[in-house]
Amino acid sequence: MASNRARNQVRLSRALGIPLTPKAARAFEKRPYPPGEHGRARKRQESDYAVRLKEKQRLRAQYGIREAQFRNTFDEARKHPGLTGDTFVELLEQRLDALVLRSGFARTIAQARQAVVHRHILVDGKLVDRPSFRVKPGQTIQVKPKSQTMTPFQVAAAGAHRDVLPQLPGYLEVSLEKLRATLTRAPKRAEVPVTADVQLIVELYAR
Repeated sequence: MASNRARNQVRLSRALGIPLTPKAARAFEKRPYPPGEHGRARKRQESDYAVRLKEKQRLRAQYGIREAQFRNTFDEARKHPGLTGDTFVELLEQRLDALVLRSGFARTIAQARQAVVHRHILVDGKLVDRPSFRVKPGQTIQVKPKSQTMTPFQVAAAGAHRDVLPQLPGYLEVSLEKLRATLTRAPKRAEVPVTADVQLIVELYAR
């Protein structure tokens, strides 16, 4: 099951043109072209709609969320002042599963979500099992003490994921050995380590 999921992530990474997991990144280096027998062929010109749709799929895949949640967050971003695309990414980044990943408590977004769903994560000392929970500036997330003795979290506490994750963003203060992180302030789009042309996504939803 896990190997199938890993293979699917590799194929999706190649299709979208971005590595979605460390394993996909290694495979992507060897075969940096789309999957399938025509993957190496010269790319045909994509329509404007296809380009925008692919950009949406790329961002959605990096957060690993379903279309309904993705769209709901976008609709919320439109109600905020400022640039909708930037606000959209900033709201996505405040998801609990995203911050568990950024903090180095997990190796992939799927592992981060699993940690939350399986009730291993506390927010300000209270158990939260909703990956979509929005962490507010000043709140602290932590692997619950009872779970910290489990092998995956011991591996995380030793810093094993830091070499495959992006540099720790400025809006997080992390104590890896204590498996604790604080969102010190709201993320800014320029700091969020995702690959996406958010303006194309705004244009897609505006159609």
